[in-house]
Amino acid sequence: MKNKILIIISVLFMLLASSSCNDWLDVNHDPNALEEIPDAKVLLPAAQVGIGNNLMGWDFGFGGAFWVEYWTQSYTASQFKSLTEYLPQEFNTAYQSLMREPMNDLKRIKTMSAEDENKGYYFVAEALSIFTWQIITDVWGDMPYFEALKVDEGILHPKQDTGAAIYEDLMLRINALLETDLSGSSISPESDFIFEGDLDQWYRFANSLKLKLMIRLSETPGYNNSSVLSFIQSADLLTTSAKISGSVWNDAMEGKRHPMREFQAGGANYFSTNVIAAKNFIDYLSVNDDPRLSKLFNGTKGAFYGDFDSKEDSDGNGTNDANEAYATVIFSGNMDLMIMSDWEVNFYIAEVYARAAQNAQAKEFYDAGVIASLSQHGISDTSIIEDGGYAAWTNGTVEQNIKQIAMQKWVANANYQHIESFLERNRTKYPSVNDIDIEANRQFAFNNFPVGDLTISVKGRALLNGNLPASPLYPTSYLFRNNNAPSQKANVGEKVWWNMKIGK
Repeated sequence: MKNKILIIISVLFMLLASSSCNDWLDVNHDPNALEEIPDAKVLLPAAQVGIGNNLMGWDFGFGGAFWVEYWTQSYTASQFKSLTEYLPQEFNTAYQSLMREPMNDLKRIKTMSAEDENKGYYFVAEALSIFTWQIITDVWGDMPYFEALKVDEGILHPKQDTGAAIYEDLMLRINALLETDLSGSSISPESDFIFEGDLDQWYRFANSLKLKLMIRLSETPGYNNSSVLSFIQSADLLTTSAKISGSVWNDAMEGKRHPMREFQAGGANYFSTNVIAAKNFIDYLSVNDDPRLSKLFNGTKGAFYGDFDSKEDSDGNGTNDANEAYATVIFSGNMDLMIMSDWEVNFYIAEVYARAAQNAQAKEFYDAGVIASLSQHGISDTSIIEDGGYAAWTNGTVEQNIKQIAMQKWVANANYQHIESFLERNRTKYPSVNDIDIEANRQFAFNNFPVGDLTISVKGRALLNGNLPASPLYPTSYLFRNNNAPSQKANVGEKVWWNMKIGK
């Protein structure tokens, strides 16, 4: 793989040496840098890295992690106070970056390859386009879609479309894509960071993406689990993660690191001063002796979520809350970046079987999901899912089974799929929310903490009437530049259309 990286760097250098654009792997690369290069071999890896950088970048990486309570704001800084207080958030950086860079690159690939007999590049670009559109509508809800990305057709103010209409079209697109005959087609391994040109894996990715589209609607009236069950029993789905390998990053160079490492090892160094473990998540790992704890955090102590100015000694150990040594986050320099993980697909399949009350099959894929997560961390010990282990499958009601799947998905996604974790918690409502009022009695809250539940932010408790964030506001870049834009949302508590399950 490293040799292939060197090859593509050499190719890109020759193509771009005379231009003034930034480097192809730069987290903040120039959105116009590749616009004049009509070559799918160059555009595809740039689009893949652009999508990955946003999935675990500033808005989605931090926003998702804080909103599912993996992390909380430290007592000694303030960068992420607004996130943990539920103040207005737009995730505007992610929206602008996705729309200006990878989405336009993917459109150009599709345009230049639509009539080719070789359907490889078109297939991959369309699959990634559908994938990214799902993220956009899942995160913000109703957004411009049918008229979006059509400046070249004179559409400067695209109309907003409902999330339901977007989903309907995405399903039509994925079904049409899966009808593609890929025999005789290929893509260059050097231009594909995710599957190194393996179109069989891309076909499995497209099938898995269809599953993801289907199951996200599990709480809507139109969901039909029997249809989804028939699909998973007949489709070839991913058994390996769609990811950008950690070998792509250069941790020694600014702008070429894993996006989270840019914020940890870069000049800003947001992690050391701002980010600490939330008690909700780290206590769940610690109490249950989950071996992933030591892979995710330095230390074992977590802070109350959204509690930045306590002057008390909540645990009674003689040290005020603000001066405790809280656990900090670990990100390695060669960390893989997930687009769609193998545990994600296994947990989707497990849930479909659980909803069908086919518990033996649900257990099989649930176990596979947990094992895949452990393996990603380099852990071979699977005792947590064996008899007596805290994550061992237990046959229960359909809802109980959905919960145990969702809880392990919450753990597995940490450090890898933060925005996906946020979206899935909105859908399943697990982890559940406990209404304990931490500020009213911190000592009681510490001694009676609801391990395995989320809690309402101490400082944001009143802002959403005791609820959790459900979606960011509409991006400013959309509202201020589009004459057809709607009014702004009231707050970050507004739910997207498929978020219908009762609960916070």
